[in-house]
Parts: sequence; structure tokens; C-alpha cells
Amino acid sequence: MRRRSLALAVTTAAALTTALTGCGALDTAMDCVKTADAIATSVSNLQQAVSNASSDVTQIEESLNAIDTELGNLEKTTGNADLSKAIDDLGKGVDSVRTAVKNGDTTPDIKPVTDAAGEITKVCTPG
Repeated sequence: MRRRSLALAVTTAAALTTALTGCGALDTAMDCVKTADAIATSVSNLQQAVSNASSDVTQIEESLNAIDTELGNLEKTTGNADLSKAIDDLGKGVDSVRTAVKNGDTTPDIKPVTDAAGEITKVCTPG
């Protein structure tokens, strides 16, 4: 009887550990999806801001800051090499746009930003 109870306890503990580990992975994946969605929204706002840059260049900076914030959130939760590369690429794209705007370019090339954001979405989307 005692061995049966011990075996049941060990089996239950193993099942709980597996379930909790799975939940941790699921939570991380959900955080990734939420952050990718927020980045996509920020990139959309950046595209709109670039379209309206002649009237208000500060919208571009606000959009870039929002992307930086979301990148910081995502960087803290990733252990995925593909996602880390996409995060780095997006950071470089944001820096490039920021430099262009600082140098007076009111229509900076945002393709590296949109490409990297698309890659983040692809990596974070369960499939």
C-alpha cells in the first residue's frame, strides 16, 4: 500500500511538473504573440506617421519609441534564436529610421522595420 501511494505521488508530481512547464512555455508564446501584435500596431502607426511627416515629424519619433518599448518587453522573454535575430534586425531598422529623421529626412525608408516586424510576427505566430 505504501509503495503504491509513493508511486502515485511521484507520478502526480511528474505530471504536475510537465503541466507547469507546458504552461510556462504557453505563457511565453502568448506573451510573444501579444508583443508581436503590439509591434505590428506600432509599425502601422510608424507607416502612418511617415505618410504624415510633412505635418508632424514628432509622430515618427513617438512610433519609434513605442516599437523600442515593445522590443524591450519581447527581448526579456525570448530564448529563441530566430526571434532574437528578428528583434536585433528591428532594433537596427528603428535606429536607421531615427537617424534619418534626425538628419532631416521626412520620408525615411522604413522597409527594414516592416520586414523585421513581419519576421517577428512569423516567429511568434503558432503554426
